[in-house]
Amino acid sequence: NVLAFAGYGVTKEYYINDAGVQIEVLAKSVLLRYREALGEEVGEIPTGLYPGDYLVPVGKALAAEFGTSLNQMPEEEALPIVRDRAIDAMMELIRDDLAALNVHHEVFFSERSLHGENGGAIRSAINDLTLKGHVYKGKLPPPKGQLPEDWEDREQTLFRSTEVGDDIDRPLVKSDGAYTYFASDVAYMRDKIERGFEELIFILGADHGGYVKRLEALAKALSDGKVKLEVLLCQLVKLYRDGEPVRMSKRAGEFVTLRDVIDEVGRDPVRFMMLYRKSDAPLDFDFAKVTEQSKDNPVFYVQYASARCHSVFRQAKEAFGVSGLIGREEMAGRFGLLTDDGEIGIIRKLAEYPRLIEQAASAHEPHRLAFYLYELASTFHTHWNRGTETADLRFVKVNDQELTYARLGLVQAVSDVLTSGLALIGADAPQEMR
Repeated sequence: NVLAFAGYGVTKEYYINDAGVQIEVLAKSVLLRYREALGEEVGEIPTGLYPGDYLVPVGKALAAEFGTSLNQMPEEEALPIVRDRAIDAMMELIRDDLAALNVHHEVFFSERSLHGENGGAIRSAINDLTLKGHVYKGKLPPPKGQLPEDWEDREQTLFRSTEVGDDIDRPLVKSDGAYTYFASDVAYMRDKIERGFEELIFILGADHGGYVKRLEALAKALSDGKVKLEVLLCQLVKLYRDGEPVRMSKRAGEFVTLRDVIDEVGRDPVRFMMLYRKSDAPLDFDFAKVTEQSKDNPVFYVQYASARCHSVFRQAKEAFGVSGLIGREEMAGRFGLLTDDGEIGIIRKLAEYPRLIEQAASAHEPHRLAFYLYELASTFHTHWNRGTETADLRFVKVNDQELTYARLGLVQAVSDVLTSGLALIGADAPQEMR
């Protein structure tokens, strides 16, 4: 949102990991839930499969669609059917959750589409790397420390990634002839470059930190250094309730989903708090803190400033009537009447907004916007509080309409920037709060 507002052409894309071992595990897990829906006793979910109850409705849907027919097939025939239905069901959940968080993508890109017949786009992309001189046959040195059980001292097809900034050359083909996960990255990166993007931003979980250098090397190799790639790592979120950690167990399938959090506290607190720090900083999300009405709750503090602005407008209408108010330009023309240090402080903070947007966009750091909105709200609230103690500093002065017009123009500017900034964050700018 910030990049688009700053004038960049932006495409928001979601990469669907619908190929590989995890998808086969998903299919087997759903097949078990399907049999459970038919009335079979499945007992405890075996280790290695996904135990979460979120797969129960998928199993029931399969039972409603196919009856017992999947059970009458050999498992190797049933699993591809189950896999496709499971992927569709999971993507529907993901899309719904993203929409609830006000996240919308123009493109959903399937990893499976890269495989195709005879290796498809992956094989073609590796051929391109080979022609550029970035692929060779060779052996990797053994990893430091204790050798993994699956490590093999063998000749492999390797991406010469150390020549473009990586720590080690990367295998492209497994010992069984299948392509590695990284080989899919090669094809996906080439696809993005061929679509004409000049700058790429990959957003990955913190557990993918080891992928940064290899992806940067890949972008350089495929584009001859013409395409810039930045990988943003997002740290984990720890959930708390009244200061106590919320217990979850992946093994037992017990966890709190993003949708659970949105349903409990609302979209705006989730979005604002996730942006109220750098992406690579851990987030401690306390249900109690994000719903309390205090200065310590950033989203409340910023939205409360928006509501206070509109309360000033309502107060002015009551004092002067609608016909007694003037337009924005006329109010701005009276800004020379604003001489109090608090008013000048608000003006200075407002003047930072255009430059702040440019900096947040160029640095790919949207948290700067969240910080700025909190600072603007704090500056506004401070001056508001001064007005509660000193009548001459109140925004609406019934006995001085000209000064009131100037102050209304200032409040309108604060409201405009808060509305703009909150919209970029994906949150609302309320006109009142109860």
